Amino acid sequence: MFTGKTINMGVIGNPISHSLSPAMQNAGIQAAGLDYAYIAMPVRNENLREAVAGLKALGFRGFNVTIPHKQAIMEYLDEIHEDAKIIGAVNAVKNDNGHLIGYNTDVTGFIDGMKQQGFSPAGRNAVLLGAGGAARAIIWGLIKEQVKSLTIGVRNVAKVQSVADYFSRYLHIEALDWSSPEFAAKLSVAQLLINSTPLGMAPKTDAMPPVDWSRVQPDTFVYDIIYTPAETLFLRTAREQGCRTLNGEAMLVGQGAEAFRLWTGKELPQEPMAAALRAALEG
Repeated sequence: MFTGKTINMGVIGNPISHSLSPAMQNAGIQAAGLDYAYIAMPVRNENLREAVAGLKALGFRGFNVTIPHKQAIMEYLDEIHEDAKIIGAVNAVKNDNGHLIGYNTDVTGFIDGMKQQGFSPAGRNAVLLGAGGAARAIIWGLIKEQVKSLTIGVRNVAKVQSVADYFSRYLHIEALDWSSPEFAAKLSVAQLLINSTPLGMAPKTDAMPPVDWSRVQPDTFVYDIIYTPAETLFLRTAREQGCRTLNGEAMLVGQGAEAFRLWTGKELPQEPMAAALRAALEG
């Protein structure tokens, strides 16, 4: 039950009615027995400045940021954490007594999902399919974890070369046509294979990136950041190859739990959050 002491948090975006964050966060809050509330708040582009000021004035402890505000919000914050600066996007804001700090928790969500499965990317050869959306957070996470090598496979190399060049100040990254012999050779030595494309996402579940599975070793850890369906064609094929697999549910839950920890200093139990996420997706 909400009280006069309830601490408010939420998520802003446009549109926002589809957001799974309220169900996920409130399930974790309830399981932890905490007096917090998390709500979804639609904010039009032209109202972003006023919305940020309003959330600050209302004393919201923190809030998530989703499309289309992840870049635009940065100019209205007092401080930007290093991860968010490098990635160029904020997905969580902490209100520290009126001082607004922007973070990107996708990095932690992505990496922790693998580590919970007993896999560390440190010292591994990684191959990333696609370079849009969450790819910049994935790339930065892999760099921070000190992967041995990173190759990006895409349909159009010219479109993503600037991303590879940007991050190559930290680690040499090759961008290759995913139908090329050079890319096939990288697949042969990959120990981590990640899909960051939307190929295979519902409702088009019969699609996947054009991977030559004869090149993929059975000890490769295969990670698809899609979480609907729970097992994409990409992951099912990898599993049939004998590979360990992980979908995007862990990343989504992990980034939400990390945002809550930043806001409050408290840990949320992730299993109730994951259960609420699955229920919302099935509903």
